[in-house]
Amino acid sequence: MKNHLGPSFEKHGHGDVKIIIWDHNRDVIFERAKAVLSDSVAAKYVWGTEVHYYVSEEFENLSKVHDAFLDKHLIFTEGCIEGGPQAGEWHTGERYGRNIIGDLNNHLEAWIDWNLVLNEECGPNHVGNYCDAPVIVDTKKDEVHYNSSYYCIGHFSKFIKLGARRIGSQASNNCL
Repeated sequence: MKNHLGPSFEKHGHGDVKIIIWDHNRDVIFERAKAVLSDSVAAKYVWGTEVHYYVSEEFENLSKVHDAFLDKHLIFTEGCIEGGPQAGEWHTGERYGRNIIGDLNNHLEAWIDWNLVLNEECGPNHVGNYCDAPVIVDTKKDEVHYNSSYYCIGHFSKFIKLGARRIGSQASNNCL
């Protein structure tokens, strides 16, 4: 970032391109973001940090990045339900909802799904790590299936509008 990518973008007239670092899980996001953003020369080329939801639900690590680097942005760029199609399952939407809420409560600004639509074989996929998606299109039967994750995303999209601001909130799970 510091010696090659950032200077090259700037030199070739692409200084307005928003460069986002990390593109991986929450568990070590703070350590990885800090390694780049603590260097003022490298940091000047970075717009923000992106995160995935695999491995952990250590949402507080997003707040650590936010609090240490207030001028940088945080966005979610990848999440899916592993293990192939899971039609009719509620845990898929519950996982999306839990992660969206946990991330938004820790300064996340945007949430982008990895695969909104896949076919009945959870593809196309060039590496064989088949996952579920909010929408599964059965190309053989010419049918569309909407999973609970689809409705979860829709719920957030309906109520969180452009320019919305995060307010203080607190969650607890007293039902267990």
